[in-house]
Amino acid sequence: MIKRSFIGLTEPKLKCDLVEPGPKEPEAIPIPPRLILLLNEPLDSTKETLVKKGDMVNKGERIFLYKESKEYVAAPVSGTITTVAPFTGDFGELATYLVVETNAKQDIHKSFTESISIPDIQTADSYLRGIAGNPPLKLLAEAADGAKSNGINIKKIIISGIDQDILCTTRQFALTRFRDELSKAVAFLKQLTGISDISIVMPDALAKLSAFNGMNIVKISSDYVDSLSPMLMDKYLGISFVPGKTCEELGLCFISVEALFSLVKSYSQKEPVYEKIITIIDKKGKKSRVSATIGTPIHRIFTKIGVETAEKDRIIIGGPLRGVAAYTLYYPVTPDMDTLMVQDSSVIPTISDYPCINCGKCVRICPTNVPVNVLVRYLEANLYQDAADSYDLFSCIECGLCSYVCSAKIPIFQYIRLGKHELNKIELEMIKEAENV
Repeated sequence: MIKRSFIGLTEPKLKCDLVEPGPKEPEAIPIPPRLILLLNEPLDSTKETLVKKGDMVNKGERIFLYKESKEYVAAPVSGTITTVAPFTGDFGELATYLVVETNAKQDIHKSFTESISIPDIQTADSYLRGIAGNPPLKLLAEAADGAKSNGINIKKIIISGIDQDILCTTRQFALTRFRDELSKAVAFLKQLTGISDISIVMPDALAKLSAFNGMNIVKISSDYVDSLSPMLMDKYLGISFVPGKTCEELGLCFISVEALFSLVKSYSQKEPVYEKIITIIDKKGKKSRVSATIGTPIHRIFTKIGVETAEKDRIIIGGPLRGVAAYTLYYPVTPDMDTLMVQDSSVIPTISDYPCINCGKCVRICPTNVPVNVLVRYLEANLYQDAADSYDLFSCIECGLCSYVCSAKIPIFQYIRLGKHELNKIELEMIKEAENV
């Protein structure tokens, strides 16, 4: 539970980058010979998989791991599955990866084209999960189905034209690129979901464009933390942030501009959209944009646009404050990958296991006024429940500013993410045990 005022002691001064005037079209990355797909379900050695090496798939075809599987990944191309293997993600989360060897002829799977004649959220969830921008179709479909909603009642949708980290501009680019079609896209989303309360969030500088006149616009400042969902809710939408609760549990659902237009285009062209727009930031800070098919190994992007990488360089998925490092250049483009950043090995910020020196910088900059200097001590000691009960762990909105200013170079942001993950894992295990009693 939060025990302090929501707004912190000092306004963070970092500003979000704004998309440049008249941005160029992204450079198209050719579909590679092999794509790598991530399926959010672990392999079970005691079961026989539905999908096997040598299976043929068509573009848009859903791939399920087992007969009883609820999760699926859609093939972005027609091809042959050559690998089905275990994958370990962040915090040791287990999943499965598949390698698809691309066919010369690209056929659209018939079940998709036959099922999407009329916009319907259940049908969209059944066939369009994982398209570019990663629209929250599963969430919206379950919320619309009372039996599966788990108490979640989505009352408002926010179309997000703001990026989630400094230096990132992918969502703003999509907003300017599709601005003339935005009103029709909003009408489509209302028809698809049955939710009429829809707003569009964008930076104040973009909201001045005439194309957005008459729309339900929420204008925000360029302050970095204002772009994060909890702060945006509290400061601009009048919805109080509740520690430990998701936006969806509070009745609010976010969808990016790119995800919305992927949905619109998938229906209008009767072909799912798997070409993802990504902002690339090279070692010198130069930005460029590409359009790459989901599943493309990221080394293919760097080679095509001339971004060099060397041993011990760091590849970051996302921005400098909230991004995560990719451990291999074969990591694939994912539906929600907005930014790729390369840091030269000589300038990678150092981290340490030094103790906190109580300089107070993290406390002063924290936008939710969490006592970070005390919290991190409990997290370092793996006392996660105490950190949550007494030191406002779940009040953290994961902005990363504490790590950015830390004099001792402690990876506070990573400790916080790990602490939340471990507590959520314990809660899920307790729920499973209660269900089995």
